[in-house]
Amino acid sequence: MSLNRYEQGLFDYWERNADERRHWQMKTLEAAKAAGAPLDAARRLERDLWDYFRERYEHVPALRALGGDLPLRASLQNLAELMLRLWGPPPKPRRTTPRPD
Repeated sequence: MSLNRYEQGLFDYWERNADERRHWQMKTLEAAKAAGAPLDAARRLERDLWDYFRERYEHVPALRALGGDLPLRASLQNLAELMLRLWGPPPKPRRTTPRPD
């Protein structure tokens, strides 16, 4: 999965800030449990990530260095989906039906 520069910047920021990473790990679990489908959880996380990015952009030099002025909007959907894969609940095992012999 490829991340755009804003997504990669946030992910790198979390790697250097364990408290922030733990916060987003918990938010990911909460979103996955609250949503009925993984796509719904990813959309919810993406909106939250954009609000978070806008707030942190003003205070984190590494995020400001990504692109000068704050963009009007950037997609963080790939990051949201990656978070669900990494930190979300494991997928339910598929039921296997016994094969008739």
